[in-house]
Amino acid sequence: MNTVIAVVETGSFTAASERLGLSKALVSKYVGEVEKRLGVRLFNRSTRRLALTEAGQNYYDRVLPLLDEYHSMLDDVAGEQSQPRGILRISTPVTFGEMELSPRLPGFLQKHPDLNVDLQLTDRMIDMLEEGIDVVVRIGSVDDSNLVARHIKTYPLILCASPEYLKKNGTPHSPRQLPDHHCIIDSNFRIARQWPLVKADGTMQTVEVQSRVAVNSPRAVREITIAGGGIGLIPRFIIEDALQEGLVKQVLPKYTTLEFGMYAIYPHRRYLSRKVRCFIDFLVREFGE
Repeated sequence: MNTVIAVVETGSFTAASERLGLSKALVSKYVGEVEKRLGVRLFNRSTRRLALTEAGQNYYDRVLPLLDEYHSMLDDVAGEQSQPRGILRISTPVTFGEMELSPRLPGFLQKHPDLNVDLQLTDRMIDMLEEGIDVVVRIGSVDDSNLVARHIKTYPLILCASPEYLKKNGTPHSPRQLPDHHCIIDSNFRIARQWPLVKADGTMQTVEVQSRVAVNSPRAVREITIAGGGIGLIPRFIIEDALQEGLVKQVLPKYTTLEFGMYAIYPHRRYLSRKVRCFIDFLVREFGE
């Protein structure tokens, strides 16, 4: 059953074998055994393409809740004292994974000695089911209604610049002065050069800033800002240590700007494995508000 599900969700025997850690021949054998027992074809195969049949779609839809029930039964029988085990596959944005999650992982693994972690750092949007990921940590918005998104924390963005840059170029005291400065663009943000700034009274204005540098990494924006390259719009958790050390100063501190949510995302299924539940609880303890 697990093999058929993997083939459906990844779209090929090769990808399913990689996800399950089985040989391609064994994946083909298991699918063939299920088809033989049922007396129907689950997939139409060709040299170029693997297509799910109507019977295959029906099997997939019916077998998912059965496996949920099976795994739930195992958890109930084992009781709350049983340890999560196996491999937990996690995907996170690169900067968050490097700076925030990685230093905390040893504590998580120490608490769960039977669990192994496969941490995959990427800033691209991934297909959880196709790539066999158990849980995704995402900073930003969540658009896929087929997934469950647990809100963990909100990260504010702030404007920063190095003391050297401000000494040379002056400190802006209103948003209208920002276009007179070099600003560092994080090309991951949809706002690009249109920076929204909000006063304490809730009044918002959008400023079109000037930039000589655009980069698709918040950590790179941080380093360019520290080096005196201009004013950066940066998630506070990335720049907090540099603020404390005086390597940068906050610009326009009376204004607020964007906020990004941090979410733990997993497939929209009734059963949630113990290993995923433990990891989400860990995220809430470590990062929750």
